[in-house]
Amino acid sequence: MPYHFLEVAVTPSVRAAQAEMGVEQIWLGPHDRPSDALTDAEVAFIASRDSFYMASVSETGWPYVQHRGGKAGFLKVVDKQTLAFADYRGNRQYISAGNIAANDRACLFLMDYPRRARLKIYAHVERLTLDADEALTDLVSDETYKGRAERIFKLRLEAFDWNCPQHITPRYTEDEVERAIVPLRQRLAELEADNAALRARLGEQVHDGS
Repeated sequence: MPYHFLEVAVTPSVRAAQAEMGVEQIWLGPHDRPSDALTDAEVAFIASRDSFYMASVSETGWPYVQHRGGKAGFLKVVDKQTLAFADYRGNRQYISAGNIAANDRACLFLMDYPRRARLKIYAHVERLTLDADEALTDLVSDETYKGRAERIFKLRLEAFDWNCPQHITPRYTEDEVERAIVPLRQRLAELEADNAALRARLGEQVHDGS
C-alpha cells in the first residue's frame, strides 16, 4: 500500500522543490506505511493531548491557523478514521468555521513538547449542530469544562504522518512541572526536618554547656 500522506502532500511543486534540493529520490517509489487509518499509537497520543493547531484555507486562498485547547483527550477518536471535538465560544470571529464551510479540508498539528513528538493530520471537516447527533454530542461534551460549546467539528481522516523531533524545543505545562518537582519537594522537606533536628540538638548542647 502506498504511503497515503505523501500522495496528498507531495504535489508537482513539492516535487520540484525536492529536486532542487537533491532529495527527490528519497520520496520516490512505493512506501510500506499506510496512513489512512489510525493505529493504537496515534489513538493513545491523541487521547493524551490537551491542545492542537488547526489550519484551514479561506476562499481567497489565505491559510489560517487556530489553536484549540481543552482538557487532555478533548479531541475524541470516534473510530480509526474519525475524530471529533466540541467547538467552544471564543472571540466570535468564526474564521475557521467559515473557512471550513467553503473548503472542508484542514490540517492538524498535535504536539508533545516534552517528548519532542508531533503528529500531523489531514482531514475533511464537517460542522454539526449540537442536536445533530446525540451520541456524538455526549462523546465530546464535558460538563466540568468552563467553555460554552456552540457546535461540533467532525473530522474524517484523510492521512497522517509523524514528524522527526529535530528543532522541537522541549516545553512543559504547569502540571508537568509540578509532577516533576514532587520528589524535589519531598527531599527538601526531609532536609529541612533534618536541619531542624540538628539545630534542636545543637541548642540542647549549648544549653547544657552553659
